[in-house]
Amino acid sequence: MPEITARGVRFHVQTLDPVQPRDPVQPRDPVQPRDPARTGDAGPNLVPAPSSPAAEPPVVVFVHGLVMDDLSSFYYRLAGPVAAAGALAVLYDQRGHGMSERTPTGYGAADAVADLFAVLDGLDVTRPVHLVANSFGGTVALNAALARPERVAGLVLIESYGPADHAGWHENLLNSLARWALALEYERLAEQYGAIGWRKRARHAAAADRLLNGTSLLADVAAAEPVRPADLAGLRCPVLAVYGEHSDVLAAGRLFEAHAPDCELHVLPGHAHTVLSDGTADLLGLLLPWLARRTRSAEPSVPGARREPPGGGSEPPGGRCEPPGGRCEPLGGSPEPPGVRSEPPGVRSEPPGVRSEPPGVRSEPPGGSSQTPGAGSEVRGGPSATGSCAGTRDPIITGGAR
Repeated sequence: MPEITARGVRFHVQTLDPVQPRDPVQPRDPVQPRDPARTGDAGPNLVPAPSSPAAEPPVVVFVHGLVMDDLSSFYYRLAGPVAAAGALAVLYDQRGHGMSERTPTGYGAADAVADLFAVLDGLDVTRPVHLVANSFGGTVALNAALARPERVAGLVLIESYGPADHAGWHENLLNSLARWALALEYERLAEQYGAIGWRKRARHAAAADRLLNGTSLLADVAAAEPVRPADLAGLRCPVLAVYGEHSDVLAAGRLFEAHAPDCELHVLPGHAHTVLSDGTADLLGLLLPWLARRTRSAEPSVPGARREPPGGGSEPPGGRCEPPGGRCEPLGGSPEPPGVRSEPPGVRSEPPGVRSEPPGVRSEPPGGSSQTPGAGSEVRGGPSATGSCAGTRDPIITGGAR
């Protein structure tokens, strides 16, 4: 369990090295395809030989959400397939979360951005990185891209907060956090869980209680300012935004669509805020091809520029969008052979709004799954109709992330 001390704070960090090409490449058994979301292995044919001995793999950094979230939400879902596709995956617990040090203060967006780059400096990662962020982690990633554009090569925002054009932009989130803080303190949920033998939930509840009621997190989040729509025009990197159809922060995505120069929005039918946990299959089907296209060329993104898809031909502004279940491409390499699956079958969805269960408990929507395996996504586009982005909110202090 590596640790890095940055800005005087101890951070828990995990890295997954990129998978190296195998020689010789063995053909895959078509009867038993590998499932990247379950095995973390994108398959032997997915990783191409490097173009030169000095070629460096792309770096993908994962930024989780608030309170009960930590790096594990990405570690068990996206990081493995991303590393198997040829990228260096970097995960870290944000200040006060997971196994990182819990400080009394320092939970505002500016501190979170400074923490992010300090962790990367501690890992000697100085080249531009792709940031993959969930829920309120998207606010951190967005502000990082605006503050240090030379260090951010791309943004992948999953149900992300961030842009807004009005006050009270995260009022629902603050109300949810406040309710949980009161319940944890006055209903003594950690003790109740411990009394009935739910030790893991008791530990999670106790950690959430210490974070919400023992630090400045609530006050710092309340004081956070949104990114104004006009400021989105200053984004110099491409953006992939993925939101649920029933997300209560989808309006943020529409602002990305309208104002970010190079943004691609996907709206997943039947999903709410829990796209990361319940829509992993569709998410991988979008993320891996997008990263492959963005890392194949070292050329910087030019806002509004038209891009040529593999094999020639023209493409609308916003980029080519491949639906979940489509062919997956290696990061920096050629397309994946036909028949290789890049997502597991089946996804679950949850109704919009904040989960009403106690911390650490996962809930299922009434009637069970609302999306069939292989369900597609709405794809909207910037000036034409192929690309755009959307905002989101972090699933709060349950097994998810806010």
